[in-house]
Amino acid sequence: MGLWDKREDMIIHEADPYNAEPVPSALADRMLTPLDSFYGRNHGPIPVIDPRAWRLRIDGLAEQHPDLSLDDLRSQFPRQTLTATLQCAGNRRAGLIEVRDIPGEAPWGPGATSTAQWTGVSLAAVLRAAGPSEEAAHVAFSAPDISQLADPPQAYGASITLAKAIAGEVLLAWAMNGQPLPPVHGAPVRVIVPGYIGARSVKWVERITLQDHPSDNYFQATAYRLLPAEADPAAAGPGDGLSLGAIAVNSAILRPASGSVLAVGPTGIAGYAFAGDDRGIARVDVSADAGQTWQQASLGPDAGPWAWRQWQTTIDLPAGDTEIIARAWDTSAAAQPESPAHLWNPKGYVNNSWARLHVTTR
Repeated sequence: MGLWDKREDMIIHEADPYNAEPVPSALADRMLTPLDSFYGRNHGPIPVIDPRAWRLRIDGLAEQHPDLSLDDLRSQFPRQTLTATLQCAGNRRAGLIEVRDIPGEAPWGPGATSTAQWTGVSLAAVLRAAGPSEEAAHVAFSAPDISQLADPPQAYGASITLAKAIAGEVLLAWAMNGQPLPPVHGAPVRVIVPGYIGARSVKWVERITLQDHPSDNYFQATAYRLLPAEADPAAAGPGDGLSLGAIAVNSAILRPASGSVLAVGPTGIAGYAFAGDDRGIARVDVSADAGQTWQQASLGPDAGPWAWRQWQTTIDLPAGDTEIIARAWDTSAAAQPESPAHLWNPKGYVNNSWARLHVTTR
């Protein structure tokens, strides 16, 4: 096994803090991503916390300020299991870097997306027990991992609206795929915010604060915001750009591998498609002639509104070099945009342009 019990062939963008994604083929044809293949996105050193000593403090605009142990969570609130996909805001950044360089940002491919079955308790149930006041409008999460990306360095934090927090799908999770949550994925307890960028699913959560405004943590107020193409990210401050939340419809081609040399004729193509909020995937189109003609792929099983859809199809490839293209449509009839050039931004977020893959057939 590799670092943090991951596959040896993980694509490691940074060893410390650990940032890595699986090779695309590791995600193909799997509804649930194995723990050894699940991508890792971290902003500071990974803390290893004794679950017996861990506590969760609820404070802020609430009638009660409970201090909960892991046993308290398990015994006082109903257990819930949910299948949900997490996707990094920088997923497929490499496609934007091909348009124009993005210094200082990892060239994530399509593997910064993974799906697990998460087990824990509903955040809504925990907040009901605390009793939010009428002034509460946002729920902020705090973690112990210190990041040097902030100036001065600070612990990681994020927030979501109270409306999202009490909708029912947000979890405080202690297990994934039926196994105890590993340290690299947030043990002993992490937040899972289905349908939102992975940055809002705070790992190693130790404090939840109800407040009347979004978190002023660097990673909520400054880092994970979509800036205009002409902006200087080094000069951006709190509140600049658009706050990232729900994930735009996106897709990737996972098989065959990019650059493959294949035989002429029928070729199996497979990938994933995902849309945030509670929007599902309605259709995936695939083309091998620059979009002149398209054929619909077959969608895999539907695991619910918070999970990706695997897809596959067979295309008759001609001899020579071919660009395979895929585009997804969600249940609101939104489709992926064609060109990454129109989406380029100085932090490389939200590349949901058509998925493209080049192969050679002989």
